[in-house]
Amino acid sequence: MLAAVACGSVVFPGLFYSFKKVLRCFFTAWSDADVVSISERLVSVVHASLATVAGVCVVASCRDVMTDSHWLTNSFTLFGAPYMAYDIFAMYLSHHHTQRERDQSGQYSSHSAHTVKAFLRKDWMLVLHHMTLLLIFLPITLFFRGGLGDFFVGCLFTTEFSTPFVSMGKILIQLGLDHTHLHRINGLIVLLTFFICRILIFPFMYWMYGRQFGIPLHRVAFHLPLHCNLGNLVILAPQIYWFILLLKKANRLYLRQRGKGDRGKEGMRTD
Repeated sequence: MLAAVACGSVVFPGLFYSFKKVLRCFFTAWSDADVVSISERLVSVVHASLATVAGVCVVASCRDVMTDSHWLTNSFTLFGAPYMAYDIFAMYLSHHHTQRERDQSGQYSSHSAHTVKAFLRKDWMLVLHHMTLLLIFLPITLFFRGGLGDFFVGCLFTTEFSTPFVSMGKILIQLGLDHTHLHRINGLIVLLTFFICRILIFPFMYWMYGRQFGIPLHRVAFHLPLHCNLGNLVILAPQIYWFILLLKKANRLYLRQRGKGDRGKEGMRTD
C-alpha cells in the first residue's frame, strides 16, 4: 500500500520537473507560464493514459460486476492519489505564472494568501473535484466497499480517456496550431470521448448491473441504496457542467471560423 503511494508521489512531480527541464531546452522563447502550463498538461496526459489502461484491465477482467476483483483497483487508486494533490499544486503554479505575466500591480511577484485565494476563486470546481476524489472516493474505494464493485471503479477509471485530448487541445494552441485541421479534429474527439466516457458511462454501469440481476435499466436506480445513486449524481453533475462548457466553446470556435470564411468570400467578391 505504502509502496504504491510512494511511487505516485515520486512519479508525477518527477515527470513535471522533467518536462519543465526539457521544454525550457527546446522552446527557449516560451515564458515560465507557458512551460509550467504545458508541463502540467503533459503529466495529466500520462496520468489519464495510465488510468484508462488500468480501468480497461479491471473492467475486462470482471465477469461479475459486484464480486469479481482485480489487484489494479486498489493499487492504482493508491498510485493515483498523489497525482490529485500534485495537480492542485501544479494548477496553482500555472495560474500564478500566468497572472504574474499579466499583472502590472506587482501582486503576483511572489506567492501569498492573495494569490492562493485568486486561484481558488478561479478554479474552485477543479480543486473541489480533486479534493472529493482524495477525501471521499479514495477512502470509499479502499475501506468501505467490502471488496465489492471493482467493475464500477474500473469504469470510473476509464472516464479519464478524454483527458489526453483535452490536454492536447491546450498544447496545440500553445504551439500555434489552433487554426489547423488537427486542432478541429482533436476538438471533435474531445466532445465525443467526453460524452461517451464521462456521461454515457453512468447509464452503462446501471445497465450492466441490471443485466446481471435481471432488472430493466429504468428500474435499476430503485434497487440501489440511496448513497450509491447520490454518489453517482455528485460525480456526474460536474461532468455535465464541463460538457456544456465544451459545447459552448466549440460553438464559439465554429462561429469564429465561419465569420472568417464569410469575410474571406466577401473580400474575393470585392476583388
